[in-house]
Amino acid sequence: MDDNTKQELEAAVFRRLVDHLRNRTDVQNIDMMNLAGFCRNCLSNWYQDAAEEKGLSLEKADAREIVYGMPYGEWKDKYQTDASDAQKAAFEKNKPQH
Repeated sequence: MDDNTKQELEAAVFRRLVDHLRNRTDVQNIDMMNLAGFCRNCLSNWYQDAAEEKGLSLEKADAREIVYGMPYGEWKDKYQTDASDAQKAAFEKNKPQH
């Protein structure tokens, strides 16, 4: 597989992942962090890092909007729930792995 095709496939996979996460608003970021070690905010940070590596300026809020499909504050108001004590404890236990 040539590099261009590989890059196109990787981009398609990323778009599909982001679309999947936009549709799975029931999945909380803390659950993703506890299970996989990354969340939507991590994806937006990585997006921002990739832009900077290419010499592009991308604000944190703009990167989050790309991943969330709406302003982050709006997503939080609509979909984010309070973390349970068990979720918080698991996050603290796994924190070094993040």
